[in-house]
Amino acid sequence: MEAKIAQTKNEVPVGAVLVVDGKIIARAHNTVEAESDASRHAELLCLQKGAEVLENWRLVGTTLYCTLEPCAMCSGALALFRVGRLVYGAPDLRHGANGSVFDVLNKSHPIHQVEVCGGVCALEAKELLQNFFRERRAHVRGIV
Repeated sequence: MEAKIAQTKNEVPVGAVLVVDGKIIARAHNTVEAESDASRHAELLCLQKGAEVLENWRLVGTTLYCTLEPCAMCSGALALFRVGRLVYGAPDLRHGANGSVFDVLNKSHPIHQVEVCGGVCALEAKELLQNFFRERRAHVRGIV
């Protein structure tokens, strides 16, 4: 849902939801283009909202679900916010930091370890992203 909202706003269609005890407490989508800020990734925005809701930056016991394998910035934030689990859809073969390009969260860490589960609904996520970029390239070339 959040990824599709991003797509309608001409943002890369990545969305994230933060869940604790089976309840969604925060949701976000990319706002990089709207805010002209490369750090406005869905994952980071969702973590910030979750910390506001819980009134605690330590998001222990939470699970972050997102469309695409997080980049190094977002993966680092997951560890710093002490998220319990990450579940993502499509691997990111250009910037993915959970096994595709880098491996930030799958390393043993002395303070906090985030459990990672990738490839959930990967086909749907991959198709959404591929269609977005196909349309974007066609528009840039003047085909659409």
